[in-house]
Amino acid sequence: MNKLPGQCPICHGDLEVTRVYCAHCDTTMEGHFAPSANPFGVLSKDQMFFLMTFIRCEGRFNRMEEELNLSYPTLRNRLQEILRLLGFEPKVDEIQKLSSEDRMNILDSLAKGEISAEDAQLQLAGKKIDG
Repeated sequence: MNKLPGQCPICHGDLEVTRVYCAHCDTTMEGHFAPSANPFGVLSKDQMFFLMTFIRCEGRFNRMEEELNLSYPTLRNRLQEILRLLGFEPKVDEIQKLSSEDRMNILDSLAKGEISAEDAQLQLAGKKIDG
């Protein structure tokens, strides 16, 4: 079954549902119906597959790395893309600007084993680390 488009392919106006059909009991209803709000309707088939995998793996990227054969940075980027599409943007105070010296300090800490690779990636991306 095809996904219900949100806009007219000709003029790009909002579409309105005027007819619904039940295949089980062969009932048809006509009128003006508001389509149910589906925040995931903006996601592509691949993005929905990614999201379902994320849920199935309980949000654990290490399990997703094995299942999808993708690297942590790729998984993180795909999740960020989905979050943006759903309207979730990182708060300004969650993003830090890093100098070259800050970046070198993070890499040095990683090399010394003081922080994990995941923490280093988050810090290099400008995210605050709790703790």
